[in-house]
Amino acid sequence: MRDKILEISKELFLNVGFKNVTMDEIANRLGVSKKTIYKYFSNKSALVLAVSEEIFSSICIGINLICDLNKNPIEEIFDIKRFVMANLNDEKSSPQFQLQKYYPKIFSTFKKRQFDLMQDCVVNNLNHGIQKGLYRKDIDVGFISRIYFHGMLGIKDQELFSLNEYSMNSLMNNYLGYHFRGICTEKGIIQLKNQITNN
Repeated sequence: MRDKILEISKELFLNVGFKNVTMDEIANRLGVSKKTIYKYFSNKSALVLAVSEEIFSSICIGINLICDLNKNPIEEIFDIKRFVMANLNDEKSSPQFQLQKYYPKIFSTFKKRQFDLMQDCVVNNLNHGIQKGLYRKDIDVGFISRIYFHGMLGIKDQELFSLNEYSMNSLMNNYLGYHFRGICTEKGIIQLKNQITNN
């Protein structure tokens, strides 16, 4: 039953938002009483934490599998973007922003873990891109990796980028274009244009 609660809760949270979904709605979807849910999760915050953990773990596994393929570094970043967007339902509810606003302690925990995951991935990507001649040799890898992480968090801030004005897909594509044009060699820009065309 615990797995079923997590599955339905994840679906609702990603489609409607962490704040907007009530325990009553989750119970109704499951066809059980709220008491049944409370046997496994003491309150909504505990359920949000468990669902966030599940989402984070599945995304970590997927990103690591993509990185293990050792693809062209620019293609790798676009593949990761597509994978994350698919797993977060195109972020219709902006789960990261909602966690930050309504569940700040949970957000803080995952922000650190997300940074560690992305730091390893992006640093490796940058070094690989430099070796392949796609990224400039003079970039500061540590600085760029941190700016990349900060920018990814920033574009998910709905107070700055309302989903009524910007789709998450367009925000991600614009941000990746901005990121790559700052670090790519001429050879890299050609690869970037190919990815944008194929995207």
